[in-house]
Amino acid sequence: MGQWLHEVLDVEQVEQNYFRGIATPQGRGRSFGGQVIGQALMSAIRTVGADRPVHSLHAYFMRPGDATQPVLYQVERDRDGRSFATRRVIAVQAGKPILNLAASFHGDEPGLEHQYGMPDVPGPDALKTDEQIGEDMAEQLPADFLTWLRSPRPIEIRPVGLRPPFSREERAPEHAMWMRATSSLGDDPAMHRAALAYTSDYGLLTTCMLPFGKTFTDPDMQFASLDHAVWFHDDFRMDEWLLYVMDSPWAGGARGFNRGQIFTQDGRLVASTAQEGLVRNTDLNG
Repeated sequence: MGQWLHEVLDVEQVEQNYFRGIATPQGRGRSFGGQVIGQALMSAIRTVGADRPVHSLHAYFMRPGDATQPVLYQVERDRDGRSFATRRVIAVQAGKPILNLAASFHGDEPGLEHQYGMPDVPGPDALKTDEQIGEDMAEQLPADFLTWLRSPRPIEIRPVGLRPPFSREERAPEHAMWMRATSSLGDDPAMHRAALAYTSDYGLLTTCMLPFGKTFTDPDMQFASLDHAVWFHDDFRMDEWLLYVMDSPWAGGARGFNRGQIFTQDGRLVASTAQEGLVRNTDLNG
């Protein structure tokens, strides 16, 4: 994979407050939502001093992107205060907005501290990757899903438990997975935060469908991200193992709400996520 993820997130400045993100390498069909979020965030980061790292982002998806085409990002510099800075980003393809993102930046300062503890789960060395599980179960899996598993990806995933389509067991809407970039991302903390924003879209939306044994490969299901939020709590490296713990408090009305917490291997809670998405069962909707 080389520097695939680094190249995708390293947006090019084409004019003041305008940036271009490259198309997905070997991409086809709809853009991966995490890639658009990551590029939009990096565009905003490029307009803020390094002394103010991003601490939160909120994004709304408006239209599906085209993975074979680059994306233009327009940044609005809303505020540069003494402690915080805020930015808004519009992602544009073919003259139409596909995503709006707002990001907030905050300089380091001392504060009172607490955090949730990391759950006790097997470490990544004791688990198989998605690709390895897929090869073990190849005869039982949909062909399109196997093709997706076998395609080059910049993130290595090691799930703690089996989820659809690996297992159709109906269970509580919660799961966890270890994740890391497959190549070094260098030492710029901004690149690691953009890479986490990219990766935060993996697996989150389908959490709300675990009680029904459904996933994005099912022909009777339609999935789409509607909005996505990330809060960055502390520094980390995306090219080292992180544990992504996800749950879903609610689903209904063809939408599902999902939450996530991201821990380092030594137990630090470094980010939290939330996402609502379209989870339409076409059999129920005619």
